[in-house]
Amino acid sequence: MDTEKQKTLGGSFSLFGKGLHTGLNLTVTFNPAPENTGYKIQRIDLEGQPTIEAIAENVGNTERGTVLQQGDVRVSTVEHGMSALYAMGIDNCLIQVNGPEFPILDGSAAMYVEQIQKVGIVEQSAPKDYYIIRKKIEIKDDESGSCITILPDTDFSITAMCSFPSKFISSQFATLDKMENYAEEIAPARTFVFVRDIVPLLNANLIKGGDLDNAIVIYEKPEEQAQLDKLADLLKVPHIDAAKIGYIQHKPLMWNNECTRHKLLDIIGDMALIGKPIKGRIIATRPGHTINNKFARLMRKEIRKHEVQAPIYDPNEEPLIDNIHIRQLLPHRYPMQLVDKIVAMGATSIVGVKNVTANEPFFQGHFPDEPVMPGVLQIEAMAQCGGLLVLSQLDEPEKWSTYFLKIDDVKFRHKVVPGDTLLFRVELLGPVRHGISSMKGYMFVGDHVVSEATFTAQIVKNK
Repeated sequence: MDTEKQKTLGGSFSLFGKGLHTGLNLTVTFNPAPENTGYKIQRIDLEGQPTIEAIAENVGNTERGTVLQQGDVRVSTVEHGMSALYAMGIDNCLIQVNGPEFPILDGSAAMYVEQIQKVGIVEQSAPKDYYIIRKKIEIKDDESGSCITILPDTDFSITAMCSFPSKFISSQFATLDKMENYAEEIAPARTFVFVRDIVPLLNANLIKGGDLDNAIVIYEKPEEQAQLDKLADLLKVPHIDAAKIGYIQHKPLMWNNECTRHKLLDIIGDMALIGKPIKGRIIATRPGHTINNKFARLMRKEIRKHEVQAPIYDPNEEPLIDNIHIRQLLPHRYPMQLVDKIVAMGATSIVGVKNVTANEPFFQGHFPDEPVMPGVLQIEAMAQCGGLLVLSQLDEPEKWSTYFLKIDDVKFRHKVVPGDTLLFRVELLGPVRHGISSMKGYMFVGDHVVSEATFTAQIVKNK
């Protein structure tokens, strides 16, 4: 149960090129950042060099890519860079850009991945804070037929299913089962655009930097030859025969489903704005930046509701330490042995279980007509759990005892009653020094925290 650690870049790197929509020459620099920073984007060309937090609530527009906005500060086309950071397992990064968008580069995330691999990835000391999906979460848009569903799974994986309003390219799907395969299977997939969409974009004064080096253009239904010639001139490409439907591109498709692989790349970039790495399987039907962002916002709400997640407890699994073994480690006996079993343990954390029954001796005096477990006993139970963590690391644990020195930040959120199964998660706040240990304990019933406390205990060899 040892926790994975947060990661940042081993050094800084810069990429430069033109912006897809502005056509400006832009430089974007990715820098290492301290733990618990998340992703931040700084506009170094503006007065005071303001910083935007890259989170779903700050997405102001999703029409042609993901646009982050805080106040008057905007940065667009961030999804390819964010996708690469997230898929490569980077938790903390400060990104500096000298204009209103990231450069489009070759329309994929390959260059970002290459540079991340070049500067390397550094492990930090804070634990990586995964959000684990426990139940199906879904968002639908009936108008567009878009739907994103996430289901419980041991890792993060995605399946994208796209259907395009075109005979030439109708339905495709793409799957990424392991993030380790992102660099090869997803990152090189380029962005794409339909010819029928280009004219309104050009008229809207957008895609000034678009060309065949950074996008696949799909000519999917015949246009007038004159209209197509005009478009070819704008794109600075040779004229093509208006009767021939197909891809207009400089380099051939890397995969038949390159367009849907690119959609999958975009989804990962938009999921990066959830602010926490996820363990779950996403199934995206007709994804697009708008539904992706709605889903990312929904996930952020979900995370706020379960700020501290309950440990996973499977009653079918054998305990690591059963109640008989607990008696060999702890001096407590009836009616004060308040932990029934230990189900998980790492170097710095432990998960214990107590079943609360109507026969607990304390219910005789603690509101017998409306039995409620005393708060002090909840704290005691968490402390016993923490004691088991510390004592299990000693050579002769039965010769030691733990005593409270201090209890802080105690909160009782829900009452505990007969029939509840209590789950304790206790974490060391630092190494044990001079026999003194500080811990943070949480107690859950189901998914909900019922009580929490920070406590300091002293370990004394007294036998």
